[in-house]
Amino acid sequence: MAKAKLNSELIATVAGDITVFNYDGETREYLSSTVEYLAVGVGLPANSCTDAPGESKQGFAVCRTADFTAWEYVDDHRGETVYRTETGEPEIVSLPGDYPVGTTTLAPATPYDTWNGSEWVTDIEAQHAAEVDAAEQQKAALLLEAQATISLWQTELQLGIISGEDKASLIAWMNYIKAVQAVDTSKAPDITWPDKPE
Repeated sequence: MAKAKLNSELIATVAGDITVFNYDGETREYLSSTVEYLAVGVGLPANSCTDAPGESKQGFAVCRTADFTAWEYVDDHRGETVYRTETGEPEIVSLPGDYPVGTTTLAPATPYDTWNGSEWVTDIEAQHAAEVDAAEQQKAALLLEAQATISLWQTELQLGIISGEDKASLIAWMNYIKAVQAVDTSKAPDITWPDKPE
């Protein structure tokens, strides 16, 4: 088969086959090469060119330049995890090129970290407030559980029908309730919760 000849505008002046190199219309990344038949007066298929890309390199994607006149190597971080500097939320890089704007490869250490432009800084006050809130919820849950445990014994005590063993359990649980109530939740997370009675 004859080889196509192209003019300066890449239109066939002689019909025939030509090898073209295809690239993605959005990312301009090299995709494949194909042999195309061009009739006289027909140009190259969309998103293709006649100059071959360079060899592939680790960590780079071969892409067409923004003006579509040559090939270039572009950083390729696809599949890597980056973190939004506004929210700390992770996301996976899906396009070739530099890391997305407003992201960093550094992971925040806590949910209370904020980005200062070069590193994550933990908002100690917000973290402590959340820990105190969690301790308050824990304290309330422990007291609720203890109240449910002793309610029947309290009724038996008021009616004068409590056994000696249940009375001893009631006293142990009342001491436990006092110990839980005495816990200072402002010291969170450095809290040692009292042990429940046997």
